[in-house]
Amino acid sequence: MRMLSWMLGCCLLAAVGVTNAATQVLFETNQGNFAVEVYADKAPKTVENFLQYVKDGFYTNTIFHRVIGRFMIQGGGFDRELNEKPTRAPVVNEAGNGLVNQTGTIAMARTPDPNSATAQFFVNVADNQFLDYRSPEPDQIGYCVFGKVVSGMDVVFKISNLPTGNQRGFSDVPIRTVIIKRATIVTSK
Repeated sequence: MRMLSWMLGCCLLAAVGVTNAATQVLFETNQGNFAVEVYADKAPKTVENFLQYVKDGFYTNTIFHRVIGRFMIQGGGFDRELNEKPTRAPVVNEAGNGLVNQTGTIAMARTPDPNSATAQFFVNVADNQFLDYRSPEPDQIGYCVFGKVVSGMDVVFKISNLPTGNQRGFSDVPIRTVIIKRATIVTSK
């Protein structure tokens, strides 16, 4: 009986260890690597959508096409020639989840339509409270934060400080192309 209790206890501890694992995404760029931890408990639909794009290899060879120092870096939607990649249907905006757009957080980019986010994301390099959820009104809903950089924030800051210019009708494009070589899902404890 003691042996059975011991074995059940070990199984329970192993199961608890699995549930305590955090899902992270490693971005490998030509400027260095950074990793983000995603919060599926706070933004389940957003995280599911984002992780599916990662699993599909969607972000491979996309770029950070919009870089504004002391604001954010935005990527995940365009290739090296600034051609937009086709996406799946938009995901519902989960900005009212209690997370805020502070330095190091990752959020979904979107058009003025609050429920238009697909694949593009941005990493805040400053505290951007004006992007936070204030109310369910379309012009007050904000931008959904769904994770935070857990390593490589120096790389994010490096990207944010690159010189930018105008290209093919886009402003704030890094003069030296910042390529996401790949994004992969990793788990940490």
